[in-house]
Amino acid sequence: MRLTTKGRYAVTAMLDLALHAEDGPVSLADIAERQDISLSYLEQLFARLRKRELVSSTRGPGGGYRLGLEPRRIDVAGVITAVDERLDSTACGGQGNCHGDKRCLTHELWQDLSDSIYDYLSSISLQDLLDKQLAKKKSANKPQDLNLSIATHS
Repeated sequence: MRLTTKGRYAVTAMLDLALHAEDGPVSLADIAERQDISLSYLEQLFARLRKRELVSSTRGPGGGYRLGLEPRRIDVAGVITAVDERLDSTACGGQGNCHGDKRCLTHELWQDLSDSIYDYLSSISLQDLLDKQLAKKKSANKPQDLNLSIATHS
């Protein structure tokens, strides 16, 4: 299974949006600049995210995007599938025709892996990612305790 840039960028952009939600609507140009993602690519992704109501948009001056749901209600798997990314490890796209018109010997193994990946990504909310980023930022701004030891000689 290979997760393409479409899914990775969608999750990254959604996290950026969540991180800057307090500032009001967030422009795609700002996300594009901060995350080094093409603006036109983000526009395509956000059209799909808007269809799934994961984001909402406001037009005009001061407009931009907001999360369509609370971050705790948006899971990573939902973001990835909203942009038409497949979470599938099978060679046959889950169709069961990997060996001609039959299932290959290892079809169930790859299907189980796909299911496990989906379950894992479904268990991670945007809020979980947001909390991790905020904790990282907080610890980076916290002065480190210096452990000074004085050597004594007899």
